[in-house]
Amino acid sequence: FFIQTHHYNNQPNQSTQSPIIIIIMKFAAASSILLSLCFLLEQPVETYAYSTTSSKSSSNEVVTGACSSINRKNFLLQSSAATVLTLNTFAIATPLPAEARGRATLEQAYDRYTPRINTGGQFYTKDLKAIIAKNDWVALAAATAEPPKRTKADKAKADGGIAERAAQAGQFSDSRVLFAMDLYAATFSDNTVSAKTKAMKDEVETLRKVVQGMHSSARIALGEEKAVEGGLFGFGGKSPSQAELAQKVRGLYVEGGNAFNQYVYAANDGLPVTLEKLPYL
Repeated sequence: FFIQTHHYNNQPNQSTQSPIIIIIMKFAAASSILLSLCFLLEQPVETYAYSTTSSKSSSNEVVTGACSSINRKNFLLQSSAATVLTLNTFAIATPLPAEARGRATLEQAYDRYTPRINTGGQFYTKDLKAIIAKNDWVALAAATAEPPKRTKADKAKADGGIAERAAQAGQFSDSRVLFAMDLYAATFSDNTVSAKTKAMKDEVETLRKVVQGMHSSARIALGEEKAVEGGLFGFGGKSPSQAELAQKVRGLYVEGGNAFNQYVYAANDGLPVTLEKLPYL
């Protein structure tokens, strides 16, 4: 049994220009305007201010003009500073894309969750495949098991027994791997769920059903669980044989592997170049 490997090397890599770069470019453009006008700094500029005066002896108003000379350097500096301030204010006030606003959050989530995802992928490719090939039901049940629920004894421990229970989670369990995949997918959304997040979460749900099916099959093979009423995986009311369970688990393994690769493809699409792409199985 093999996992279908998908090649996406010919797919375009979508990338977006950083809004920070756009702000810097606007600032540089405004600064260049200031520098290009520096040759006028030594020349004076005349401005006229007009005022009206009314004579008591005449009903007509007399308009007089007052001419004043100011320093052109101060005039240009003040007007250019106002231009720069306007450009930067516009850039800050403009709404940024969700991925741009969440760039810092994405990097933090990447560092936190991708190690668990990559470790889970390595286990799936090597250890889990070997377990299924040998029909090792005990190892399969342990690899897909969830940690035990919190007990009264855990409350007396300093950390509430979290570390001890987490260590009992299977190497490819929901708590250890799939939960991290869900949280990493959520970082690609802001106020609303993005198409990328939805695509990634859909693959996680497929993997979740696969893991649950593997764990249930292992327990049935060990006699720890009975097939649900109506049959397991379409076996009908009868209890499935070891061979039937083994065949079904192999099919689940292939299905889960393809879902994992589809998740990786969606996660890597448009990923910033500063972050290393997730590896396929």
